[in-house]
Amino acid sequence: MVAISFSDLGTTWQTLVVVVISTVGIYLALILFSRVAGLRSFSQMTNFDMAATVGIGSMLATTALSSSTPLLVGVVGLAVLFAVQWVVSRLRRHRGPERLVDNSPLVLMSGADVLSEHLTIAAMTRSDLRSKLRLAGVTRYDQVGAVVLEVTGEVSVLVKGPDDPPMDPDLFASVRGRDQLFSDDSFVS
Repeated sequence: MVAISFSDLGTTWQTLVVVVISTVGIYLALILFSRVAGLRSFSQMTNFDMAATVGIGSMLATTALSSSTPLLVGVVGLAVLFAVQWVVSRLRRHRGPERLVDNSPLVLMSGADVLSEHLTIAAMTRSDLRSKLRLAGVTRYDQVGAVVLEVTGEVSVLVKGPDDPPMDPDLFASVRGRDQLFSDDSFVS
């Protein structure tokens, strides 16, 4: 029988112990910080959420696997990233910073009319759109009130019945292409 030592595998017992401690420590720090930050930490992702998630993953991996990144450094880096995400989420409440951080939702359909130029902007095909309509239970185009590509990348399909009241323009206040949904006399910005 051949005996294999950890040095043959390019590591030592001490390195493996550090990896175990660092991995458990950074994982516990992630749980703690995500509990403090709240549900927003792992909600449907906007572009700023995606940046934070990539950063979190990179910090977790570096802290867990790199002997040159001490656990305390990884925990502090993780705390700073969560703090930055918290500050940005607060700044997004104001119109200017929100425009810098977030994409705007985009109308893809106004009633039964597909807005082809908006599909192009959204990098979606008609096939993608039809799939979203089917998933929303739409069986006829005349059931569609509006379709909106949200900042998270999700597609909202608003279904309407023939006797339903008109859509409320305020629900579309920040949506690009909202003028396609309402006639000039009914649109309120």
